[in-house]
Amino acid sequence: MGEVYGTQQRPRKRRGRRLLITLIVFLVLIGVLLVVADRVAASYAEREISDRVSEQVTQQQATSEKPDVTIEGVPFLTQVLDGNYQEINIKLPNFSGPAGNGGTIKTDLLDVRATDVNAPLGTLRSGNGDIVAGAVTGTGTIDYDQVAQLINQPGLKLSEQNGKLVGTAPVQALGQTFNVSGAATVEVKGDAVQIRFSDVTAEGLPDVPLVKNLIASYVQKLAVDLRVPALPLNLKVQKVEPQADGLRFTAGATNVSLNTGGL
Repeated sequence: MGEVYGTQQRPRKRRGRRLLITLIVFLVLIGVLLVVADRVAASYAEREISDRVSEQVTQQQATSEKPDVTIEGVPFLTQVLDGNYQEINIKLPNFSGPAGNGGTIKTDLLDVRATDVNAPLGTLRSGNGDIVAGAVTGTGTIDYDQVAQLINQPGLKLSEQNGKLVGTAPVQALGQTFNVSGAATVEVKGDAVQIRFSDVTAEGLPDVPLVKNLIASYVQKLAVDLRVPALPLNLKVQKVEPQADGLRFTAGATNVSLNTGGL
């Protein structure tokens, strides 16, 4: 009798194990499908954002390669339902725009980040209403060769030393060529970046009024206002810092309406 009972129990245990395995496989498949659906939805949104930013860059008479957009934070679908996105990263390779006086400012990469993006699901569905980013920041670097070309003084070489912009250039005086050098202040004034040199010296030149006037005249030629091209998403340059590879600028904006700002 005990043997018959044990024989009946074994098929039940096997059926229970098979049912458990089937349930686990089913749940795994559901999980995989949700992950796939999440990434497909995110990829679609990223492509849409990229297209909108491309349109705005063209409208601003600027150029760049196709923007590379990444919506940070997972799962994406949860953010859609909540109507709030943690962060959207927009990379614009080889961004360039007009800098005034026929010049152009270029940066290898304009790196833009929009955070705390409020986009209600109803607004996304209907296209009506506001999509707003609480804060948008952008960074890029303008190399020194490019800055020297915009200043347009023959032989001028720029670099960074101890966090300051410094320049050296050849100057003709007293029938000879001397190298002058000096440091510059870099400030943001409205839509322009002002570069002003001071404490310019020339080794080997006598300290006489004629030479002082010559150097002062040359320093005036080095002064330049670089007009900042229009940037996507209403970004305005807030800070410029000399770095080893060029002038690094930081731009920002708050409460940006993405409906008209490029997304």
